[in-house]
Amino acid sequence: MPASQTAPERFRQGVLLALAAFGFWGLVPIYFKSLGPTTPLEVVCHRVIWSVPLTALMVTYGQGWRSLASSLRSFRTLATLVLTTALVTTNWFVFIYAVGKGQVLQSSLGYYLNPLVNVLLGMLFLGERLRPRQWVAVGLAAAGTANLTIQVGGLPWISLTLAISFGLYGYFRKTVRGVESVGGLFVETALASPLAIGSLIWLGGGAGLAFGSAGWGVTALLLSAGVVTSVPLVAFTAASRRIPLSTLGLIQYLTPTLHFLLAVLAFGEPLRTAHLVTFGLIWTGLAVYALDSWSGSRSIPSVRN
Repeated sequence: MPASQTAPERFRQGVLLALAAFGFWGLVPIYFKSLGPTTPLEVVCHRVIWSVPLTALMVTYGQGWRSLASSLRSFRTLATLVLTTALVTTNWFVFIYAVGKGQVLQSSLGYYLNPLVNVLLGMLFLGERLRPRQWVAVGLAAAGTANLTIQVGGLPWISLTLAISFGLYGYFRKTVRGVESVGGLFVETALASPLAIGSLIWLGGGAGLAFGSAGWGVTALLLSAGVVTSVPLVAFTAASRRIPLSTLGLIQYLTPTLHFLLAVLAFGEPLRTAHLVTFGLIWTGLAVYALDSWSGSRSIPSVRN
């Protein structure tokens, strides 16, 4: 990025990157649905393994190896990336599991909750005080979650896991200084790759692998897992360095909206009264939160690199 780039230019670039990332993630259930018999664990392993060479090429193209190696000399930086590796792989596994089990509505709910999780993270980690309307928004989201818990007879664990893991991932990746989005993803997938390779060996010796045995279509899709994984995540982490978490949260509504439409219109998931009440409460909370963010915004915010 040019050193002369102004704050408004950084902000606009961040918004475009965020739209690209969240739009892609909103449509990605179609990709995972197409993988048919492949288990969530095998899909996550392929996402990790094929992302390593792809991101390595990106780092090489950007001549970023020296900067990345220098940053990784910091124990705090490396420890943070170990944590973000655990968070993002957990998020991947649960999301793929949800798609495979016909629970895209739950994933939609999770990503609708995520902006409000970001508000709570700001309060817990950054010492931010919630404004009255933010408390109302969080309260409505809590009421919606409680409603679904009572009606279904159990916590919507898929939704909560997705919201919390991705919220924490975004926060901790934002705190890593000196590691750009591509380099960070390379480190995360490289750290996870030994476990991914070991898991594939274990799966191959047991139930078997879909890769190479479930048809050329599935094999080709698994080979493209690195692209599917790396491109939107790089765009997201780059966007998170250019715009505030509050703005990122507003744009993030695109992903769950597309998930919701796919679940109901394309995948035929049942939309019950309990879902309608819960989504209604959370949508209302998000509307209150968006109104508060809009009314409190006096100028285009700048974000340090």
